[in-house]
Amino acid sequence: MQVDALAVRLRPRAPLEAADLGARLCRSSARSVYPCYLVTAVPVMALCLATYEFASWLPMLLLWWIKPWLDRTILFVLARSAFGQSTTLNDLWRAQGHVWWRQLLLTLTWRRLSPWRSFTQPVYQLEGHSLFKIRRRVLQIRGKRTGPAVLMTSAFSLAETALTIAVASMVVWFAPGDGSPDFSALFTGEESSIVTILFSLSYAAVVLFLEPFYVAAGFAMYLNRRADLEAWDIEQEFRRAFPR
Repeated sequence: MQVDALAVRLRPRAPLEAADLGARLCRSSARSVYPCYLVTAVPVMALCLATYEFASWLPMLLLWWIKPWLDRTILFVLARSAFGQSTTLNDLWRAQGHVWWRQLLLTLTWRRLSPWRSFTQPVYQLEGHSLFKIRRRVLQIRGKRTGPAVLMTSAFSLAETALTIAVASMVVWFAPGDGSPDFSALFTGEESSIVTILFSLSYAAVVLFLEPFYVAAGFAMYLNRRADLEAWDIEQEFRRAFPR
């Protein structure tokens, strides 16, 4: 790790303060993050939404399940941004084998249910350990930071739910018609299928917007944890004070 090449200024931070740093990193690198993310996510989400013909509940389940795989693209771009490198679609395509297909089965199975997945995902994706060593490394990174990581995941889950309901409600409130909408009618009869589609589309839109911030928050918490373990902040200051 070339600590002196990091574009992020490291210093001792509380875990949730580090999550805020991640949000700022996501905003500053949005021109790289969102094009790469959208090119990957939109076709996959379209396929998920198309499964509505099989079962009305299936699109939202698939959208929820596929998020860790989509997160890999976001993390790839953010990791390069942390070193001051922009990422193009060509860069993503050249790295597709490592970003999209490496550890695919593990990403979509037991790691999917991890309540701190954005915090530990950099270990799996960026550090390159073998499967025999990676568990010990994950336990070291987690340390006493599991609580804040779960809290951060819970906060983003609540925000995701609230935004999904808000987006779906906006469509109902602004729909043409007289008087107040009859919400009880929306969940019975033919209208219930429309509500299901509406919530699936709203959820997809919210995930497209919010997921990069969640991944960035976990990535910044990971960088902060490594700075604590390996004194990156001190090394970074020395290298800047005494350049070669």
